[in-house]
Amino acid sequence: MGRIQKKQEGARAFVEVIQAGGAVGDLRLHEFRSRIFKNTRFLRVWLPPGYDDACSAGQRYPAVYLNDGQNLFESSSSFTGVEWGVDETADRLIREGAVPPMIIVGVDNAGKDRLREYMPHRSMHPMMLRVQGRYYPDFLLKEVMPFVEQSYRVATGPENTGLGGSSLGALIALYTAIVRPGTIGRLLLESPSLWASNRQAIRESRVVRIWPEKIFLAAGTAEAGSPERSRKVVDDVRELAAILRRAVLSEQRLRMVIADGARHTESAWAARFPEALRFLFGR
Repeated sequence: MGRIQKKQEGARAFVEVIQAGGAVGDLRLHEFRSRIFKNTRFLRVWLPPGYDDACSAGQRYPAVYLNDGQNLFESSSSFTGVEWGVDETADRLIREGAVPPMIIVGVDNAGKDRLREYMPHRSMHPMMLRVQGRYYPDFLLKEVMPFVEQSYRVATGPENTGLGGSSLGALIALYTAIVRPGTIGRLLLESPSLWASNRQAIRESRVVRIWPEKIFLAAGTAEAGSPERSRKVVDDVRELAAILRRAVLSEQRLRMVIADGARHTESAWAARFPEALRFLFGR
């Protein structure tokens, strides 16, 4: 972790920023207090190459919000010790011209309250009755996104807004897209926990009429601890993809990837992230 500094962005008053030193490019950490969840976490804001250049002063950028922010940029903060390599991948694809310059926001999970915040419905397996996931869309749309938009030069509108995550982080991203239609234009669902709450997310998906413009949906064939359980994970992903296709999502709007032998790990999600970013934002 690097120095603590004060930075002024636009009309916003001085914002306290922790400059991360272990990432590729400009990664800034904000300590963020949520009134909705009544807790504090970090927002990890990665800025594209040239963001602070004088010639870019009037440019606004698409923003991608990714859950479990601890696991995205630095292995030292990841709970498994393995990161997605989001900074390396985004930096490379932007410099190659494969995707436009963008801001990527890692939204840290709440540690011991992660399961409660990422589960929108009660569950018996695992037993989770006092869930808080139904508050997550307001947390994201009314707290996190306004803070980022006030602090950085973000292009607004669904066409410029991405959301994603893995596992339960993908489940709550899917839930947000379902209950706040028309707000998210790019959706990344890695190994989504569709089994949760007796597959409630799949049932809810059947009645949705407005989906994001592009969705990347992926899982591996070795997600769970046994071949049978892994097959169920893949079957759930295929069922969700079928629902999305019936909702008239063409191949240009939906990309489903079933990775042979891939497990439920950060390294698997990191390996697929370049393809996901190209599909969701590629030129």
